[in-house]
Amino acid sequence: MGILSSFNVGVSGLRAAGSSMSVIGDNIANAGTFGFKGSRAEFQDMLSSSLKGIDGGDQIGSGTKLAHVTPKFTQGSINRTESVTDLAINGNGFFAVDAGNAGKGFTRDGSFHFNKDGELINGDGFQVLGFQANDNGEITRKQGPIKLGSTTIPATPTSKIDMSMNLDSRANVQQFDINNPEKTSNFNTSIAVYDNVGTQRLITVYFNKAADGQWNYHATVPGEDAQGGTPGQLVEMGKGKLVFDQNGKLQEEIVETNSFNFNKGAAPNQKIEFNFGESLKEGGDGYSAITQYGSDSSISRHTQDGSSAATLSSLSFNDEGILSASYDNGELRNIAQIAVAKFENNEGLFKMGKNLFKETKKSGQAAMGNPGVDGRGQVLAKSIELSNVDIADEFISLMGAQRNFQANTKTITTADKMLQEVLNLKR
Repeated sequence: MGILSSFNVGVSGLRAAGSSMSVIGDNIANAGTFGFKGSRAEFQDMLSSSLKGIDGGDQIGSGTKLAHVTPKFTQGSINRTESVTDLAINGNGFFAVDAGNAGKGFTRDGSFHFNKDGELINGDGFQVLGFQANDNGEITRKQGPIKLGSTTIPATPTSKIDMSMNLDSRANVQQFDINNPEKTSNFNTSIAVYDNVGTQRLITVYFNKAADGQWNYHATVPGEDAQGGTPGQLVEMGKGKLVFDQNGKLQEEIVETNSFNFNKGAAPNQKIEFNFGESLKEGGDGYSAITQYGSDSSISRHTQDGSSAATLSSLSFNDEGILSASYDNGELRNIAQIAVAKFENNEGLFKMGKNLFKETKKSGQAAMGNPGVDGRGQVLAKSIELSNVDIADEFISLMGAQRNFQANTKTITTADKMLQEVLNLKR
């Protein structure tokens, strides 16, 4: 190694310091970029000459070079927002998007929104990928873009009514007369149901004691709601018997008629099951069904499974990454679930720009799964992940790179002075 070689050593130091400045500057520039992951420059010494050949020892280095720019996948701070489509991953993993011609991209930036077609997209219009829900709102393993679909849902006709109640065993026997239901029944209750087009109808069920341990029920609708009915008169559309054992438990339930024929465009012969619980004959224990005890007749709960047609009123993500739609009839339906991609080696990912990464051979293939499962981070709703760049650390690194640059200029200027002295030997 001679004086001339010292120039190359100094120049390599300047290049290294310049590269370090570029990496630090990029980190500082992206300190406000959502989901950004800072990088660090890693250097290696250059090949050296050995005064002892292959025996080693007494080696002179020939400078440095930029070996790697390694991203730092530490967790960024998570800020709460007011946008229902802002999402953040707390832990390992990436959101997946369809980046068009570039293929599938991965990002930590969860600043999403819906476009005019109801598709969940990022700021560049790339569709966000997730797991689809079936018609029953159950999340499947089918992957695809998250899309709202129709903003209205059809009516669901009532097919089942659940009742939890007690009938007073002390009541007197009554002979039911539909023309005088109040005075010829022991108890009654009303419940709103829906026909096939979503029109709400009112059913009143009258109970009359037929004998000790036996009750009859009569499901009626107002005449103005029944096909061929007379306004002001009730029409019976369902009836049956309830048989109890000596302990007041439901022994058997006998359905006699069940056919609801509403008017005003409703389909005929709508079947509505009256579920009084599992009787002893059906294998029940008698405690979870209708009872006949020596206390006042009362109903503690009744529910039905129908609903009217409805329009979308709001959307929300939960902390499992499931997108749910709320409709103005009170119904809540799952639409999709955000998919989280996991890699064996995050540092092997390739930066595509636009806050996106692309998988490579070094990173391994993306393993798509549900949030919070198998090492994947939790998805937080109404949240956004900030850059993981620490400005204070970057400024310290900036000063170090500046000092390194200044020191390497001294190497070059000193070598230049030494070379000048050599040239002056001829004088």
